[in-house]
Amino acid sequence: MDSGGEHNLPLKGRGILLVEDEAMVAMLLEDMLNQLGCHVVEAASRVDTALKAVESRIFDVAILDVNLKGETSYPVADLLCLRKMPFLFATGYGIQAIPEPYRQHIVLQKPFRKQELEEALLSALK
Repeated sequence: MDSGGEHNLPLKGRGILLVEDEAMVAMLLEDMLNQLGCHVVEAASRVDTALKAVESRIFDVAILDVNLKGETSYPVADLLCLRKMPFLFATGYGIQAIPEPYRQHIVLQKPFRKQELEEALLSALK
C-alpha cells in the first residue's frame, strides 16, 4: 500500500503555473501541490500576469481558475494551446459553464480533494 512516502509521487519535481485570484484558495492549492511533490513556479491572480508567466516562465502544467476578478482565463488557455502546453481548469462553475471550444480540457470542479487534483494533473500531462 502507499505509505505516502516520496517514493510514490508521480508528480515529483513538476513545476506548476497556478492562476487563481482567491488568496486562500491559492494557498490551499499550493499546499496540496507541495504534498504531491510539485512546486508552484508562479502564482498569478490576474490574466495579464498569467500571460506574462506563460511567455517567460518554465513549467510543466498550468491550473487555471476560470473567473479572475471578473475576467476569464480563456486568453491564457488560448496562449497555452498555441504553445502546446498542458493545462486544466479548476472552477466552482463546473464543465457546463465552460464554452465548447475549451471542453476538451480537464475541468476540475471546486472544491476537490488532493487525489482528484493529482489525477487531473496526471491526465493533463499525458
